[in-house]
Amino acid sequence: MMTLESRLDDWSRGWRGPLFAALVALIAGLPGLFAMPPLDRDESRFAQATAQMLETDDLVVIKFQDQPRFKKPVGIHWLQAASVTAFSAVEDRGVWAYRIPSLLGAMLAAAACAWGASALLGPKTGLLAGGMLGATILLSTEAFIAKTDAALCGFTTLAMAAVARIYAAHLAGQPTGTGFNRWTKLAFWVGLAMGVLIKGPVGLMVVALSVAALWIWDRKAPWLKDLGWGWGLTLAAAIVLPWAMMITVATDGTFWSTAVGSDLAPKLAGGQESHGAPFGAYALGAFLLVFPATLLLPSGVTLGWTGRRAAGVRFALCWLVPTWLVFELLPTKLAHYTLPALPALAMLMAAALRAPLGRISRLVGAVLSALAGLVFAAGAIYLQVEYGDPGDWPATILTALLFLASGVVGAVLLMRGTAAIALVTAGALGIAAHAALVGLLVPRLEPLLLSPRLEKALERADLAPRGGAPGPVAVTGYSEPSMIFLLGTTTELTDPVGAARAVAQGRPAVVESRQEKAFRAALAALGQAARPAGVVDGFDYSDGDKERLTLYRGAPVRADDEADGETGEQTAETQAEARP
Repeated sequence: MMTLESRLDDWSRGWRGPLFAALVALIAGLPGLFAMPPLDRDESRFAQATAQMLETDDLVVIKFQDQPRFKKPVGIHWLQAASVTAFSAVEDRGVWAYRIPSLLGAMLAAAACAWGASALLGPKTGLLAGGMLGATILLSTEAFIAKTDAALCGFTTLAMAAVARIYAAHLAGQPTGTGFNRWTKLAFWVGLAMGVLIKGPVGLMVVALSVAALWIWDRKAPWLKDLGWGWGLTLAAAIVLPWAMMITVATDGTFWSTAVGSDLAPKLAGGQESHGAPFGAYALGAFLLVFPATLLLPSGVTLGWTGRRAAGVRFALCWLVPTWLVFELLPTKLAHYTLPALPALAMLMAAALRAPLGRISRLVGAVLSALAGLVFAAGAIYLQVEYGDPGDWPATILTALLFLASGVVGAVLLMRGTAAIALVTAGALGIAAHAALVGLLVPRLEPLLLSPRLEKALERADLAPRGGAPGPVAVTGYSEPSMIFLLGTTTELTDPVGAARAVAQGRPAVVESRQEKAFRAALAALGQAARPAGVVDGFDYSDGDKERLTLYRGAPVRADDEADGETGEQTAETQAEARP
């Protein structure tokens, strides 16, 4: 009977290790890709901007409805547009197709982590590092969210893995001009350039800081000359510059001033959009970010100090520490900002398994693992109590038990001295727990699903423009991007008077309860009666408000208005002006 050690040896040979790591990331991220509804706010903003690119055939200027969206470069939108074109259609508004680049990015990150780590730490350790990264709750969550972060992590990790391969080759005295190493250099430049095209300077910063730290530590960096600077810079420029030039011309340079002045600078100056946190917040939350590999976190950190003279540990530290410090120093803090540093932490945790773990490290790891499992289990129960109904309790109990089992069983096995078995067991249970959370529990919490329920309510009332009803829908008091993505680009965000005019024109309107009084007054001023067609109650998790959305049917369009060629708006305004 094969032992776990022998199986790991077998699975990690050649390209098996990276492929196995990618498979772990696929299994961990796939449930949420199909089950989760469009999320507010960033995901739906990215998806809607991509949908508009496909609708208008303008693949240069990024817009959200009629507003320019000059925050990030175009890379993720091009990847999403390619995915939607290949697997779906923009008219379907299926968010799963927009998420595929994020899932592929997570798989690339896990595979690249295994590929790079294997050169410095050995194939088995590389497989464990990539597998751990792919299973982490942070990466597996970003894997089903249609925005930049998982794709950025994938390409940045690819570039850093190529650096690790070239660095290891120099340490071993191997020649770097072979065909294999040319492919390694190609991976570096493609990863670097795509990182820039997806999220500007972030990936470049990670690579530059890591290389600089290695140079300072070693007091030399002869391997740098073997990166293929001449053709590599040319390739990177060919990837990045065409769009950079086109967007500069198309917006007269406004894209760059807005991206820096309205997006980057506020993050550096303070906690943008109330996302501030003190220095050290990421370090305190790391045991949650890397779950279910939490049990090895103390051992990995300890190895970073005790084993710092080893080449693989040194490389991981030079990658992890400068990048992590930059994110800790930034006033604006969001959990996903740390993703580009997570592969280095996975390398340290995997490397810690090569030697017996210290008693204190095992104890602290066991406590943190159990605590993380308890926190996530409590979170699942909280969601049920606040937003679930009695029929959701089976999914809640299953999710909570799986999270608790992952943390506690892993902790018990770790204390018994079977660290590798503890990691595999905790990982399998943790992936199952995450799948239950995003595949079963959250999609059942109807109060949180305002926009999808609003879309269905419009369809039931035969008021959905995509189903052939007069449009666009006018909405007042509720403006989440997920609604615009689901209802269509032309969805009209307006005030109560605008919603009343829409009804007078024969179009449907959606009115939030706080706007109800003003809407009915405007409707009466236009000589129209309210014609409710449905109500959707829920909770807007983006701003923390309870919402009550009422659907109203449009007034029937008069035949003489159509014969005269008058629009509903003109008719309504004429009626309003004629009354004393």
